[in-house]
Amino acid sequence: MKFRNFAGDEEPVSEIGLGTWQLGADWGNVDDTTAERILAQAVDSGVSFFDTADVYGRGLSETRIGRFIKSHKKKLFIATKLGRFPEPGGRENVSLKQFRLHTENSLRRLGVDALDLTQIHCLPTETLKQGDLFEWLRTLKQEGKIKRFGLSVESMEEAGICLKQEGVSSLQVIFNMFRQKPIAELFDQAKARGVALIVRLPLASGLLSGKFKSASTFQETDHRNYNRNGGQFNVGETFAGIPFEKGVKLSDELKTLVPEGMTLAQMALRWILDFDAVTVIIPGATTPEQADANCSASDLSPLPSELHQKLKAFYESRSAPFIRGKY
Repeated sequence: MKFRNFAGDEEPVSEIGLGTWQLGADWGNVDDTTAERILAQAVDSGVSFFDTADVYGRGLSETRIGRFIKSHKKKLFIATKLGRFPEPGGRENVSLKQFRLHTENSLRRLGVDALDLTQIHCLPTETLKQGDLFEWLRTLKQEGKIKRFGLSVESMEEAGICLKQEGVSSLQVIFNMFRQKPIAELFDQAKARGVALIVRLPLASGLLSGKFKSASTFQETDHRNYNRNGGQFNVGETFAGIPFEKGVKLSDELKTLVPEGMTLAQMALRWILDFDAVTVIIPGATTPEQADANCSASDLSPLPSELHQKLKAFYESRSAPFIRGKY
């Protein structure tokens, strides 16, 4: 596992982390034992960066991570998020009082004295423009409850709003071979500001594993079942906004470009790592084997420039026209 500096910190993080939405909710049923095994395998494979949120299973993901790190001696970097917890919910979450309360609840569940990183969790564009929440985050940092703050955003417009604010350590964005806009609209700015980039949905909710068929089905509690058309939240968070059947066909096309000795998933992850603006990618895993396989991309050589050009052309002509949701 290779490591990269996080927003100028002296202590680097693994360039492949673990997203833990699935350890709380919305990815089918993951029991306590499986969750423990996934976390343990990720660490054994070199992962030091874990991304969670207070809303994942109403704190279940954080609680499971808290139990794990209590019995684990290796230093880990735990990033969480706030702003979308259902109680009080909506606009009522957006105040210094609620930010402080939700932060203290995350501290308790994780069993730590200060959060390594807290991130605003995809709040509306207009809320970000108002700017008050940035001052609240600075206050929480001054109080010692958080060490750093960042934002998880859904569009490049929102990323640009956040980059103008002082003290922002990181931005979390959707970025994968289907969805390449950040290359032109974000990467250089983030590097210039020393802002870490955390990449979510690197495999487009599993589409870029190449294992799905048009007839593939998902558990009732899996967002890939109930949100594939944006029925519950931003459609971009499910299959990166690509209609499922179209995404399966596009993934099959990409298989023809995979270098010998690689899987489609490895190519997808390696492609992201080839951009030095990226700090860490956070694929999820519902089995220990998936967690280990994701980490293998760190040991692969960069992709040839010719392949990068082909993947750029593929995006522009094949996937970009089908992206739905905020972008």
